[in-house]
Amino acid sequence: MAWIKTVKTNESGGLLRSLYDAAIKRAGKVYQIIEAQSLRPKVLRASTQLYLEIVHSSDSALSRAQREMIATTVSKINDCFY
Repeated sequence: MAWIKTVKTNESGGLLRSLYDAAIKRAGKVYQIIEAQSLRPKVLRASTQLYLEIVHSSDSALSRAQREMIATTVSKINDCFY
């Protein structure tokens, strides 16, 4: 895995801090996939909004469980541990 610079939770402020706080509220911690986008908080915000719309929205022909299963399968095929 490549090493990139990230902003840790205790070093964050402003928009990034609010996004980290929302991640903690949602998942109990800030996962590395969120930290990987920390240098571009506006991009992180857009990415998170897209993820939430795709996976958590009730406006879909697929159930949330089906969408989660698809995401898990794709991650497994791609050898991604997320």
